[in-house]
Amino acid sequence: MAMHTPGPGEDASRADGAGATGTADGTAVGPDDTAGGPEGGVTGDGGADAREDADAPRGPGAPLWSALGLLVVLALAAATRFLESWVPAAAEGSPLGGFAEAVEYPVYAILLGLLGNLVLSLLGVRDRLAPAFRTEFLIKTGLVLLGSTVLFDVIAQAAGPAVLQALFLVTSVFLFTWWVGGKLGLDDRLRALLASSVSICGVSAAIAAAGAVQARREQLAYTASLVILFAVPSIFLLPWLVGVLGLSTAQAGAWIGGNIDTTAAVAASGAIVGEEALQIASIVKATQNVLMGVVAVLLTAYFAFRVAPAEGGGAVERPGLRTLWDRFPKFVLGFLAASVAATLWSNGPAADPQAGLDTARALRDWFLIAAFTSIGLEFKLGSLREAGWRPIGVFGLATVFNLAVGLLLAVLLFRGFAF
Repeated sequence: MAMHTPGPGEDASRADGAGATGTADGTAVGPDDTAGGPEGGVTGDGGADAREDADAPRGPGAPLWSALGLLVVLALAAATRFLESWVPAAAEGSPLGGFAEAVEYPVYAILLGLLGNLVLSLLGVRDRLAPAFRTEFLIKTGLVLLGSTVLFDVIAQAAGPAVLQALFLVTSVFLFTWWVGGKLGLDDRLRALLASSVSICGVSAAIAAAGAVQARREQLAYTASLVILFAVPSIFLLPWLVGVLGLSTAQAGAWIGGNIDTTAAVAASGAIVGEEALQIASIVKATQNVLMGVVAVLLTAYFAFRVAPAEGGGAVERPGLRTLWDRFPKFVLGFLAASVAATLWSNGPAADPQAGLDTARALRDWFLIAAFTSIGLEFKLGSLREAGWRPIGVFGLATVFNLAVGLLLAVLLFRGFAF
C-alpha cells in the first residue's frame, strides 16, 4: 500500500504516529479528511459500515465481485464447520486427540480467514472482494441472535457486576491511557481515539470518538490497525491464561469481555473457553458498549470548551441527547430484546421450545463463524508501516493496565457467580 509523505504545506504534527493512511481494512483515505461529521463519513454506530460502503468498488462489475466475496466467506464458513467435526474424529486416540477436541470453531475460522487473505492477496483480487467481508454487520447480527440463547435471568443476574466492572474499568483505563499519551506527547485527538478504543470496544469506540473530536482520518486508521493488531493474538492468549490462572467460567468470561477491544474478538475468545463464558463475555462487552455514547458526549464537550478554543479554532458542535443516541450501540437493544423473547418462548406453551432455541443457536453460530472468517480476511498490517513508536507504546501499556485491572475486577465481582 502506498504510504503518505507529508508535503510542505501539511501539519508536521502528523508525524506523531498518525502517519498511516489506510483504514483498518487497508483502504486508502485522504490525509485532510476528518473522521467526524459529513465530511469524514464516519457517523455513530453505523460508521464502519458506512465507511466500507463508501470505499466499495464501483462500476458494473462491483455486484459480481461482492457476490464472489460472499461465496468466499460462505465457503470458508462451511470449511470451518467441516474441520470442527472432522479434526477431533481424525485425531481421536492419538497424542493430539485432547488438543484437537479442545480447539473450538473460532480458531479454525480465523486461521482459514488468514489463509484466504493470503491466497486472495497473492491472486490480486482481495481488495475487489473486500466489500463482502462485513465483520461488523456479521458480528452484530450474531450477537443479537446470541441474545436469543441467553435467558434474561442470566442477564439480570450478571447485570450488577457487569455494570460495576464497566464503570470502573472504562473510567480507569481511559484516564490511564489519556495520561500516558500526554506524557509521551501525543496529539489530543489521537489520545482520545486510543483511550476510547482501549477502554470501551475498539474500532467502534474509536469511530465514535473520532466523530466527537473531529480527528483526522489517518488517526482513525492508525488506531483501528492497532486495535486489530492487539486483538487477534488476545483471542488465543486469554483463554490460555484463563487455564493457567484457574479462573471460573464466569470470571473468565468477565475478564475476556472487559479486556479484548473488539466485540468480534471477544466473541471468538469467549467461545474458545465455552458457551457460558461466551454469554458472560458478551454481557460484559455489551455493558461497556453502552458507555460509548456517554464517552462521545463527554469528549465532544471537552473538545468544544477546552481544546478548540485553546487551538484558536471554532468550537465543535455542543453535545446533546441526539449525540448520545447517535453514538449508542443499537445492537445492544436487539440483544436484550432477543433474550426477553427467548425467555418468554422457553416458558410458553410451545410443544418443544428447545427446538426453536436450538435453531437460533445454529443461526448464531453461522453468523459468528462468518464474522470470525472475515476477521482473517480483513486483517492487514499495511497501515502500521512507518508508524512511530509512541502510539504503539501507549496502546501496549494501556492494554497491560487493562488486563491487570480487568482481572482484579473479574475475580472480585464474579466470584461465586452461578448459572
